[in-house]
Amino acid sequence: MKNIRSVVAIVLLALAAPAFAQAPAPPAPAAPVAWASLSVEQQRLLAPYSAQWQGMPAERQAALARGSQRWLAMPPDQRAAARERFQQWRALPPERRALLRERLERFRALPPERQREVRENFHRFQSLPPERRAMLRQRWQRATPAERQRMLDRTRARRAHPMMERRKD
Repeated sequence: MKNIRSVVAIVLLALAAPAFAQAPAPPAPAAPVAWASLSVEQQRLLAPYSAQWQGMPAERQAALARGSQRWLAMPPDQRAAARERFQQWRALPPERRALLRERLERFRALPPERQREVRENFHRFQSLPPERRAMLRQRWQRATPAERQRMLDRTRARRAHPMMERRKD
């Protein structure tokens, strides 16, 4: 279970990496990418898609072209780490991947300020000792929806008023 949580965290961070940048303007519709416009290295990397390239939606072509550029620019150690994360992702049951995709879409739908808050909370949680994280996870899982909301409200109030006295948990 701990391994799955690590995989989930890695996948979410990898997928959310573009969100760390300043919010971009809405993207213009993608123009089709001609196979011949790809470099030889990109064509080699994307060879499994060559037969269907022409019939692919322009957005998919553009995404694959961008992804291949990023891949080719990665140092070998980053490629190895990315391969491992992808294998872990593929090993997840389809239901779990669907749940993670849904959560990612919900995250992307949040306003930028709320996304920043979620990222900060994630990094804060990851910096805690493993025993403290496990204790907080258990407490959260056992809480009712109303108790969870009170926990969130208390945490937000503490962050808004740092001088507010903290209750010992």
